[in-house]
Amino acid sequence: MSHSVSLSRQVTAIRIPGGDSVPLPAGTEVTITQALGDTFTVAVPSLGGLFRIAGSDADALGKTAPTADAASTETPADLKEAAWAALKNCYDPEIPVNIVDLGLVYTLDVTPGTEGKGASIAAQMTLTAPGCGMGPAIAADARAKLLGLPGVAEATVVVVWDPPWGPNRISPAGREKLGMA
Repeated sequence: MSHSVSLSRQVTAIRIPGGDSVPLPAGTEVTITQALGDTFTVAVPSLGGLFRIAGSDADALGKTAPTADAASTETPADLKEAAWAALKNCYDPEIPVNIVDLGLVYTLDVTPGTEGKGASIAAQMTLTAPGCGMGPAIAADARAKLLGLPGVAEATVVVVWDPPWGPNRISPAGREKLGMA
């Protein structure tokens, strides 16, 4: 799926694995290495690294922005369901399975908003290995997806190591995608 393009406008990308925001100017040559969920992973030879570009900036890559089904977020239960669905659009740039089906998300708690304030979502997730440098980038992507839900004012995503992740946590859909079924 790899192919090179020149950005048609400036975008803010997330550096992999660091998780920091980096402006990529118009005209920057990038190679799209992965397009899963609603994000694009690109290699930027001039900066010597990988970056994540949000689907909302797909036009800068000459692509169409992915659309997600609009989920109801009227009740806390609806919002929790929408949050799980949003996280199913979050991928490790190196593994073609979302973080939910990989079994990386351990908890997802929704606290309804009060007095005109939006809801808060707190998630705990892990990584496939303690030495994985992708933690900040994946957590930042997950947080951005949660903050993008209607009615959400705050979102936190914390990387935890207990319990340790193991392949037994991969869902049947994830196992099938990875050829483990």
